[in-house]
Amino acid sequence: MDTVSFFLVFLAIVLVGAALYLGAGMVRGRTIGAGLDDPVPSLPPVLLPAEARPSDVDSLRFALGLRGYRMDQVDQVLDDLRDQLRARDLEIERLGVLVRELSGDGETGRTGQ
Repeated sequence: MDTVSFFLVFLAIVLVGAALYLGAGMVRGRTIGAGLDDPVPSLPPVLLPAEARPSDVDSLRFALGLRGYRMDQVDQVLDDLRDQLRARDLEIERLGVLVRELSGDGETGRTGQ
């Protein structure tokens, strides 16, 4: 069998396979390229507590799925969220100390007069 004949047989097999694949997709009532069916949720949702702390973000775990998000992007967003929560908590703590210092100075200043 020469190369041209082999190529024509191969091409015919590929075309028949493609036709069968497309036909099977139409028989099931789905069009090709419509995507996979939505997964049935079998796990409870992943939730953060109302007063989330950085350690809460570190402990988050998501289930893997076929049509899920890119894990590196999710990890980056969660790392940014953890850092923002940590910065917020530090700022709240700093402002609380400042308020206590100012309240303490104001009271001692008034009592000394």
